[in-house]
Amino acid sequence: MEMKIKKVFVAGAISPEFIANTIAELQTKTQTGAHNIFLGQVRADEIEGKTVSAIEYTAYESMANQKFHEIREATFEKFEIASMHMYHSLGTVAVGEICLFVLVSSPHRAVVFEALQFVVEAIKKEVPVFGKELFEDNSYQWKVNT
Repeated sequence: MEMKIKKVFVAGAISPEFIANTIAELQTKTQTGAHNIFLGQVRADEIEGKTVSAIEYTAYESMANQKFHEIREATFEKFEIASMHMYHSLGTVAVGEICLFVLVSSPHRAVVFEALQFVVEAIKKEVPVFGKELFEDNSYQWKVNT
């Protein structure tokens, strides 16, 4: 079954209200027994004596959306999940704010843990999203994913 490419990018930080509303919508899925959520948050890393104040995310959107789509398809193929949501920030996200929100749902709990780890690792490794770490002194450097 070919799935349409879903919109993944959100302007700025992903709000707690957006996350809560996404979770609330799951109550209609009465055959689902488990949900697992990953929230990626911007850290106030200290690098060479300077503290990160925000990350500015950019992406090759068409290529990134295609990669997200491939990860989504691979996850549905590999795991018995009922639904999946992926959202990533574009633009500036301050420390403490959410920049990545992934949610997987399944009839049973064991699969959601494995599926979620698979998805998050694939996103980090494969999706062309770039983060410019902005420091409190207004300097910046490009972030390296670890």
